[in-house]
Amino acid sequence: MTAVVVNLTAEVKSMASNAKDGEIPLAPAGDPSAVRYSSDFYSWLMEQAAHLRAGRWDALDRENLAEEIESLGREQFNKLESALRVLMMHMLNWDFQPERHGRSWMLSIKSQRVELDDIIADNPGLKPRIPEAIDRAYRKARIDAAKETDRGEETFPEACPYSRDDIFARQFVR
Repeated sequence: MTAVVVNLTAEVKSMASNAKDGEIPLAPAGDPSAVRYSSDFYSWLMEQAAHLRAGRWDALDRENLAEEIESLGREQFNKLESALRVLMMHMLNWDFQPERHGRSWMLSIKSQRVELDDIIADNPGLKPRIPEAIDRAYRKARIDAAKETDRGEETFPEACPYSRDDIFARQFVR
């Protein structure tokens, strides 16, 4: 164990001494397997970025790199779903608690719509997946609305009662 720590420490010092001022040291040069995807994700990422920039296509860990790129796409879909979930939760609160209509809820709905607009503007490729995101988000919004209103889940429709137009453009007035 001590030998491993000493070797690793020497390697890190070597990497740091080769870095230019303000530059983040990269993983050891040479064999792309020197930094394992599963054991040092940060260094693996830095190494892959360096290979891409240098055009070293054969040195890329293509399978794991492809998985990570796909994961980034899923993150964007999840952001869309999350924004829809919060928006629909506020809409359910509004619709099922008319006695509590207020400026704060109207502004929350407006804020979530701005968030949705930004996500879609940054990721126009998500537009065809909006119906899927609405379906997935509504299941969670219904639970969240029940939790927030202290009403039973059965209070809220099982299927999403909102059209795409409702979600993106319905006016809320006290």
